[in-house]
Amino acid sequence: MDSSPVNWEALDALIIDFAKSENLIEDSSPPSSPSLSSSPSLSSSSYHSRLIIRQIRRSLEAGDVDAAIDLFRAHAPFVLEDHRLLFRLQKQKFIELLREGTTEDRGPAIDYLRTFLAPCALNAYPEAYEEFKHVLLAFIYDKDDQTSPVANEWAEKRRYEIAGLMSSVLRAHLHAYNPIFSMTLRYLISIHKGFCFRQGILSPISDLTERLLLEERDPPAIPQESLYEAQPFDEVDIQALAHAVELTRQGAIDSLRFAKGDLFQAFQNEICRMRLDAAMLDELVREYCIYRGIVESGSLIPSRVQTLSEPLKGNPLESGCYSTQDSSLDVDYSSAKWSNSETSATTDMSSMRGTDVELRYASDPANNLEDCSTSGSHQSENLRLLRNRSHVACERSKRKRWRGRHDELDHISDIHFNRCSKQEVSTAMQVASATISKAQQGVENINGEEKYEIVLGMKELASRGMAAEVLEEINALDPNFFAQNPVLLFQLKQVEFLKLVGLGDHSGALKVACSHLGPLAASDPNLLKPLKETLLSLLRPNEDALVTGLPLHALATSLQVAFGKRLGIEEPQLVRIMKATLYTHTEWFKLQMCKDRFESLLRIDSLKENSTPVLTSLASSKSNTESCNLGSSQVTISSTTRLSDDGGSPNQASSRDVICDENAILKVMEFLALPRADAIHLLAQYNGNAETVIQQIFA
Repeated sequence: MDSSPVNWEALDALIIDFAKSENLIEDSSPPSSPSLSSSPSLSSSSYHSRLIIRQIRRSLEAGDVDAAIDLFRAHAPFVLEDHRLLFRLQKQKFIELLREGTTEDRGPAIDYLRTFLAPCALNAYPEAYEEFKHVLLAFIYDKDDQTSPVANEWAEKRRYEIAGLMSSVLRAHLHAYNPIFSMTLRYLISIHKGFCFRQGILSPISDLTERLLLEERDPPAIPQESLYEAQPFDEVDIQALAHAVELTRQGAIDSLRFAKGDLFQAFQNEICRMRLDAAMLDELVREYCIYRGIVESGSLIPSRVQTLSEPLKGNPLESGCYSTQDSSLDVDYSSAKWSNSETSATTDMSSMRGTDVELRYASDPANNLEDCSTSGSHQSENLRLLRNRSHVACERSKRKRWRGRHDELDHISDIHFNRCSKQEVSTAMQVASATISKAQQGVENINGEEKYEIVLGMKELASRGMAAEVLEEINALDPNFFAQNPVLLFQLKQVEFLKLVGLGDHSGALKVACSHLGPLAASDPNLLKPLKETLLSLLRPNEDALVTGLPLHALATSLQVAFGKRLGIEEPQLVRIMKATLYTHTEWFKLQMCKDRFESLLRIDSLKENSTPVLTSLASSKSNTESCNLGSSQVTISSTTRLSDDGGSPNQASSRDVICDENAILKVMEFLALPRADAIHLLAQYNGNAETVIQQIFA
């Protein structure tokens, strides 16, 4: 099975929002999920509501109905005022009393029956009294009798059913929906499973999805009786909801009734009924966050390097000079054949602006390099390394601390954000600054912990546009890397070129183009077009436009993935899931020949946005461009692509679009309870006539 590219920046935003919403990381800024308020107090309230729901679920699943009722009374009294829900709770409480007691001691259960359950059964709902009489059989049949008429009442799965029902009701009433990423993952995996089953193909991520998305769902919330006479809903909404979350038509109608006709609220209610393994999801998110440098890996003071480095004797930030007694300082960077000494000096100085540590080091007379006992070349080299490490240390100081999931309500008032003190940040800066390049060691001699920091260091430098430094560091560590990844080399040289143009150094920019961009484009025809576009920047030497237009984050991500693999660091498991599920999402809606109405709500459209650096995206083939557009294509385009893939002509596809009227499609879907793709296929066979299709089926 193919996979779809993922917009890493969009995924970062969703992951960070998820981690903040669930308080998995220590951060004081509010989540930005549209399903939650941007107000910190309301975001906290939503998290508090989800904690209450989890506590109630756990209590009911453990058979502690009294604890659940106490929580309802304190946080959601409306549940106890609804006799339909109260009767179900009391019936379960009666069973739990029987389960706890002995055959001889049934007094508490009988008292509860008389005082609470029987009176409530008279007013709950029409079938409640019959259910009340049926549950009385539990006095006679033992809980271990699997053939008894009340075996289902005795079964522990009944606890999970009522826990799920209460969770569905509370989630909708309290608007305590899961974070957007959690809902997106549920939806994409559900479609992925359905697509693989329908197409008869084996999922490449079944080892993950089978454990992550659980088979059981929470029962649907019960619509109020007054809503049963609601106005009929648009058939388009009914079918969209039914097929999005695998409901029957009646189930979709009931869901819309409960949501008072709000399609998107109904969709969120249904998506949140799907259950994920929370512990597994948290681990996947944590792995991703460590890979992307969003959170610390676990150590307070890192035992791994920021860039390619090892300790100095003394702190250069404090002493202002370096000791060259360690032979490891004698590093030969002559092998960095892609660096440009003339341009890197200019680029280095421009990249230094805005960093307090660097400005102090450069301007403080006490830090005069003439006082150091090193040669001029070593001074320049060490200053460059210090500058690189300062950027990376700054990036590291922004990382959050992973706190994990704490579902106890007592933790809410005790949560303290920003526990990482200034002393810890200072320590991280000292560890980073007290190091120099280990490039001579080579890839094979770097341990696993250091590899992560090296890759994150390269990513940070690339995201800041420090292309020359990236080239020099990577080439010193692995001279063959860019020979195997010429497109990355081309992109980095483009950044270097455009920065020089922005600084007005046209001569230096042309030198980079002649020495590097031209030869690379000559060896790869796909690079000729982006090379021409790059050269056009000579006519528009606007520094601000150039800097803001550089796709540095996308380039940094491409570099991180490629260089990480070279060091043996695989992409996170979560990325595997996203690539596979985004691909099947696109293919599924090509089969449905329509646009997904919920993809914007779940940010699926932004996850599919082409995050390839625009500097080379112009070299993409026409087929790649078309494939990126499929996710948001209209019916005609989807149909054309599908039929062309099957060998049909575009004209044939267009003719089918004309005869497959939307109302006819909906009519066949409604009467025959068919998926959209099957309805279209049948209509195509009978000239788009829905009545003829229905007659032929029932003939």
